[in-house]
Amino acid sequence: MITEWLGPLMFVVAFALIFSGYPVAFSLAGTALLFSVIGAAAGVFDFAMLYGFPARVMGIMDNFVLLAVPFFIFMGTVLEKSKLAEDLLTTMGSLFGTMRGGLALSVVVVGTLLAAATGVVGASVVAMGLISLPVMLRYGYSEELSAGVICASGTLGQIVPPSVVLVVLADQLGVSVGDLFIGSLLPGLMLAGMFGAYVLLVAWLRPEIAPALPPEAREHHGLALLGRVVMVMIPPLVLILLVLGSIFVGVATPTEAGALGALGALGLAALNGRLTVQAVRGALDETTTLTSMVMILLVGSTLFALVFRGLEGDVWIQELLTSLPGGTVGLLVVANLVVFGLGFFIDFFEIAFIVLPLLVPAATALGIDLVWFGVLLGMNLQASFLTPPFGFSLFYLRGVAPEHMSTGAIYRGVVPFIGIQLLGLMLVVLFPELVTYWLT
Repeated sequence: MITEWLGPLMFVVAFALIFSGYPVAFSLAGTALLFSVIGAAAGVFDFAMLYGFPARVMGIMDNFVLLAVPFFIFMGTVLEKSKLAEDLLTTMGSLFGTMRGGLALSVVVVGTLLAAATGVVGASVVAMGLISLPVMLRYGYSEELSAGVICASGTLGQIVPPSVVLVVLADQLGVSVGDLFIGSLLPGLMLAGMFGAYVLLVAWLRPEIAPALPPEAREHHGLALLGRVVMVMIPPLVLILLVLGSIFVGVATPTEAGALGALGALGLAALNGRLTVQAVRGALDETTTLTSMVMILLVGSTLFALVFRGLEGDVWIQELLTSLPGGTVGLLVVANLVVFGLGFFIDFFEIAFIVLPLLVPAATALGIDLVWFGVLLGMNLQASFLTPPFGFSLFYLRGVAPEHMSTGAIYRGVVPFIGIQLLGLMLVVLFPELVTYWLT
């Protein structure tokens, strides 16, 4: 009967609207309302289910875990507005610049620190694009390597805690944010190490595309450089240890740690003499915009899930995923292929709110560790920032790159790093201990 296919058809219509360019939150909510009417007319949907929608929205508003989202966004934007990234990049450039590939390696190091200190991908990519890209190109780095390492290092904010994406994933998976932070720490650092190893390998094999800086290009030398490194590195490291340490030892919840991080970011900006009204206003504006986007998406996806469940689409999805050939392996393959494929076209928040509610029941039924599953999907979602044509890191860099740098050069530059991310994903699949070791 056609009524049996209303759930799958609803899924298809929602994606058709999304890929047409219509806003995702309204695509989901509009599709839900349309199919609630169709389902009621066909006698397979009870309008009374919609009475539960206000209660679900209030549940979102009362969700203490999601309160961490604006705190971590605010922390990151304050640090970005206070020029922390600029200080780190110039100092690390002086420290590593005289070795082959040193500038690119400094971008990886700074990207990792910014990931742990801010967790905001856009701020990291834009800052490194504005500061490091002109210097790398001026001293003979290839456009492809420069673009690739900046985009890839900027995306580390997706998997290295504290990450807004991990907070959202934990909420959707129904697991502890702290556990997801702990589980993602080692894979995130492993990925950063793989990026650094690739840069050094390229510099060794092809020194002409990753040359060393001449000594006169260094801004600081000797003890002055050492003092500069200490002064620039200590404040963000202290902030990172306060935020993550309070979560890991159980002193604070992620939301409380996020509030502490936001306060700490304001304190660092004040100590640097950069806590201006303009900086705070800019951070508040960006925090409000991003948080509103997340909340509206969550409301739209909640209505979609409610109607989808009323049409028994969730039963269809679970039966489909749990009956795949290979059982658990089959689900992991399909889930990662779907997430990776969608990453070419839509944003990571949209993937999390649409796809995860469909995958979690099947993963639970098959006995998959949801924390490990969350880290796996987090690394996969991270790749969505790099995959053309709609990878957000590519757009961020394109917006600040010189006009002579082609979009094709940016796309070509990220290809090796996408491969590295997929390799890291495979290592997490093969060695779950990378996630679970610190949890035991």
